[in-house]
Amino acid sequence: MTVDGHGAADRGRTGSTDDQGHSSTGPPAGVAERVRAVVAAHRDQRGALLPILHAIQAEFGCVDQEVVPLLAAELNISRADVHGVVTFYTDFRAEPGGRTDVRLCRAEACQSVGAERLVAHAEQVLGIKLGQTTPDGSITLNQVFCLGNCALGPAAQVNGRLYGHLDPARLDTVLATETAAS
Repeated sequence: MTVDGHGAADRGRTGSTDDQGHSSTGPPAGVAERVRAVVAAHRDQRGALLPILHAIQAEFGCVDQEVVPLLAAELNISRADVHGVVTFYTDFRAEPGGRTDVRLCRAEACQSVGAERLVAHAEQVLGIKLGQTTPDGSITLNQVFCLGNCALGPAAQVNGRLYGHLDPARLDTVLATETAAS
């Protein structure tokens, strides 16, 4: 085992590979280099883990579990700490999301004006459940518990844009417009 200039231990990357060529002890070399570059760009920030995770997800489309041990080693924190942050915050995902990101609000204010009906409609129309991506990779359907748009519920955020006063027909229109744009 060697220690780099940042105090991170390199336990070697000489494990076996699976049928997709991924090492059982960490990410492929090219991915590891890119992850290390992201860490280096944010290392000196206070609370660097969150900006690092956001940057990794922006670059790779997700925070793959293969990078968790590398992040832990690079930041000198436990794998459990990294995993805990990735799984706690709903913005992070372990698999790439769809080209269109749909977040339906299920907080009390939106529930009181029809959010559950909107969720049921979206799941039926898309053929997926909350937290899933359509088989063609076009849409990921997620839930959130407040978008700060309570007076205009039920609300949704689609590709970062906030929509209010949604009903099933309006949601269908929004999805058609947003998926055509992405």
